[in-house]
Amino acid sequence: MSTMSNERKQQISRDFQEKMNDDELLNCMRCGFCLPSCPTYIETGGYEGASPRGRISLMKAVADGMIEPDQDLEDQLSLCLGCRACEPACPSGVKYGQLVEQARDILQEEKQHSLPVRTVRRVVFDEVFPHKKRMRKLVGLMWFYQKTGIQKLARATKAVNIAGRQMGMMEKVLPNIPSPKELKKRPTYIEPKTTKTKRVAFFSGCLMDTMFMKTNDSTLYLLQESNCEVVIPEEQNCCGALHGHSGEKGKAKQLAKRNIEAFEKLEDIDHIVLNSGGCGAFLTDYDELFHGDPEWEERAKEFSNKVLDISEVLVEVGPPKMVLEPQVITYQDSCHLRNVMKTASAPRQLLQSIEGVTYKEMKQADRCCGSAGIYNLIETEMSMQILDEKMVHATHTDATTIVTANPGCLLQMKLGIEREQKSEHMKGVHIVDLLADAVRHYQEKYASHSLQNNM
Repeated sequence: MSTMSNERKQQISRDFQEKMNDDELLNCMRCGFCLPSCPTYIETGGYEGASPRGRISLMKAVADGMIEPDQDLEDQLSLCLGCRACEPACPSGVKYGQLVEQARDILQEEKQHSLPVRTVRRVVFDEVFPHKKRMRKLVGLMWFYQKTGIQKLARATKAVNIAGRQMGMMEKVLPNIPSPKELKKRPTYIEPKTTKTKRVAFFSGCLMDTMFMKTNDSTLYLLQESNCEVVIPEEQNCCGALHGHSGEKGKAKQLAKRNIEAFEKLEDIDHIVLNSGGCGAFLTDYDELFHGDPEWEERAKEFSNKVLDISEVLVEVGPPKMVLEPQVITYQDSCHLRNVMKTASAPRQLLQSIEGVTYKEMKQADRCCGSAGIYNLIETEMSMQILDEKMVHATHTDATTIVTANPGCLLQMKLGIEREQKSEHMKGVHIVDLLADAVRHYQEKYASHSLQNNM
């Protein structure tokens, strides 16, 4: 474990005093209602420092000059999943997620990374995610890896495990990547199928419109089948969540400004629709990101107020008819979709409306799966500890399909299925892909029935 220099400690202490939201720190009453909702508090056997209350106490003590920042502070903030399950449980409405991101941003500013880490961060945060064309090129390389036989060779020789067993297993659950040609042909407008119900803008995202392009296509299909007119602004970019959660607040703001400007140009938009709980939560918090900024706060608030998950839109307009072959399904909440966007019943309502399926609620479905962006790569031990328990609850439902509403959650649950060696009779799927398949299946089934009756 590395140690902090005295110079760095002093600078962090000054930054905590000047930049942390003291009013928000004081809102915490230390009541402990957050403790049962916190995965890391539970998994560490009730260690106070690994709880929201404990972390706020550490932040407050540093801001007040009562203690020096130390490695334990940095470790505990890193260990936090950022699931924000503590926020709905808090009677004082403490904005814990905001506090954690402020603290991480301060720690990141004063951190002296090694050259390899600095290089990786620069490539990821500056050179790839903010640029659509570069994202497509990177994902295009993944397509080349999958389609040319390199992937089969890497798996056969176990070369996929060179970066560690965890990375090897993650490689195994990656989706089938669309071709470079497909990645370039992205729509900018979708007409409603019949009479228009809503005019919406679609936030396509970065990973969602490349690595998970099929899910975006399913989303647009569902919106069209629900008679929504859909506009997809080309100028939009990455939401900035990865930057904001990784201590790169300034860069997150740059990305947010571009998105706000891109969607401001659209007229008569009812909602800004998306299919990723992690992106949605960050977009919903754009007004917090620009808190106190006279030029951007109100514009960010107007943007955030329009953000809505696809499941809420489908429930609002009335989903198309759906049917699937008999199967048992269960649902794993996206933490940010549930805890920040306050969307929990709509996905369940849609799943239960599919003819032919049996829905079974998973125990503690509202508890984090341990994905949390790149958490499963940097805090692997805790992430897998949480995932293993999650898979116990999933297995008890006897479900053959685990449904999620966020790409990170989807990969994590697929990883859990692989770890438990259940891939032959269990699968993980994004909710919009399942719903889209159910709509198509319904149309095929009843179209054939209608044809037979007319013969």
